[in-house]
Amino acid sequence: MRVSFGELLRQKRIEKGLSQQQLADRLYVERSSIASWETGRRLPNALMISQLSAQLGTDVAELMVASERYEESPRVILLDDEKIILNGCILVLSEAMPGANISGFTVPSQAVAFAREHQVDLAFLDIEMGRVSGLDICRQLLDINPRTNVIYLTAYRDYSFDAWDTGACGFILKPLSVKKVQRQIGRLRYPVYGLEGNKKKDGSS
Repeated sequence: MRVSFGELLRQKRIEKGLSQQQLADRLYVERSSIASWETGRRLPNALMISQLSAQLGTDVAELMVASERYEESPRVILLDDEKIILNGCILVLSEAMPGANISGFTVPSQAVAFAREHQVDLAFLDIEMGRVSGLDICRQLLDINPRTNVIYLTAYRDYSFDAWDTGACGFILKPLSVKKVQRQIGRLRYPVYGLEGNKKKDGSS
C-alpha cells in the first residue's frame, strides 16, 4: 500500500527528531497545521511542501508524489438520526458510488468526531434531527475541512432557501435515489477522485 502524505511527513519529522511544535516554529505556521497534514485532514500547498523538504532534509519529489491522493476509496459520511432511513440511504449510496468508503451515523457528534480524525470528501446530512440541525453540522464540518462537499437530505423543500447560506453544494429531496445521487456527484464544488462523473482531482474537465 502506498504511504500517505501524512504518514510520510510524520515519519520524516520523527526521524529528524522534531516535535510538531518545533517543525511548526521552523515553518512559521501553527502546530495545528502540522497535525492536520499528518492526519490527512488537509494538504499543504506546493510552496509549503518545498519548505517542508528543506526542513526535513528529504527529497521534495518524494513529498510531492505522496501529496497526490492515491486512496482507493473516497470517504463519504451519511448522517440521519433515524436508523431505518440511514440503513436504506446507505444502500442507495453504495449502489450510486460503488467505489466509495461510506460511514453512517445517527448521532451528529459522532459524525463530527469522525471528520476530525479522517478526511471526509463528501457528507450527506439530514437537515432536521430533533434539537440538532444539519445546517449547523455542515458549518462544523466545513470548519474542520473547507473542502468537504456537503449535500443535504430532507423531505421539506422549504429548507433549500436556508441550505445555500451554509456553504453546502447540493440539496436532495427524500426519498433518496441512485439517479438523484449521481446527478449531485457531477455538481460537486470540490471534485473527488474516484467518484463516477467526478474523476478530476484539480477541478479541470
